[in-house]
Amino acid sequence: MVITSPESARREPRVAIVTCAAFPDLESDDRLVHAPLAARGITAEAVIWDDPGVDWAGYDLVVLRSPWDYTARRDAFVAWAATVPALANPADIVRWNTDKRYLEQLSAAGVAVVPTSWIEPGQQWSLPAERGQFVIKPSVGADSRDTGRYDLADPEHRELAQAHVRRIGADGRVTMVQPYLSAVDTDGETALLFLAGPDGLRFSHAIRKGAMLTGPDLGPEEPRKTEQITPRAATPEQVALAEKILAEIPGGPERLLYARVDLIPGEGEVPLLVELELTEPSLFLGYADGAPDRLADAILTRLQNQP
Repeated sequence: MVITSPESARREPRVAIVTCAAFPDLESDDRLVHAPLAARGITAEAVIWDDPGVDWAGYDLVVLRSPWDYTARRDAFVAWAATVPALANPADIVRWNTDKRYLEQLSAAGVAVVPTSWIEPGQQWSLPAERGQFVIKPSVGADSRDTGRYDLADPEHRELAQAHVRRIGADGRVTMVQPYLSAVDTDGETALLFLAGPDGLRFSHAIRKGAMLTGPDLGPEEPRKTEQITPRAATPEQVALAEKILAEIPGGPERLLYARVDLIPGEGEVPLLVELELTEPSLFLGYADGAPDRLADAILTRLQNQP
């Protein structure tokens, strides 16, 4: 355990729950872990990640939860993470996971991911020949911001899609172009949540996310897209697939405090990985009985196992 001296052994472990200025008291779902942590003798404090006055070394564990403004300052966020002792999840995972080009690495390892084209800033993009529906988004992003759905059979959508790619590229960002998977309109997206246990990550619970994208991205003034969340019972096949995906994480999944694996059925109902969320995913603690306690147990286990 981190606390080894007689003086420190008498105090409760301190855990920073990392957030951003927009959620100084944490997002409501994350607040659910406070009471279970207190019941385990752990003091939890909401702390804003870019507050220059914070002594991160004063915490026994620093848990990333809702630093959701990092997407506009990813380099600063990654650099900050590298300076924080006892960070969960680790700083190298933060660097790897905050750019969705990790999907290329997972695909090369044999993981079935949503087919993706990558467009570098300044690179010319040719519209796909097929007239299906496509999703365009930046490789660094969260909460479906700067994300749009385009029907390339519609001439106006084709123009808007090209403008969207140019807008992302003009900001120096990489663009992702993916086919829109129609199964999300019926089956939805399945998010499988894993939390640390004594022997590594364990499946905790799952939720269903309904379709969010209804049309082209309208730019910075577009209202925040609303998630439609309901509990879901994951199938054994989904859990097994998620575990195989987690096994491909650089350095191994046993280092992680939490993970979220997002799946959507593709052609022939074969599940495809949409995103692997290891940095600041919503954990949907309020949608499964016992989930806040399981996260508190995961944090306690991490504290007990630290050198």
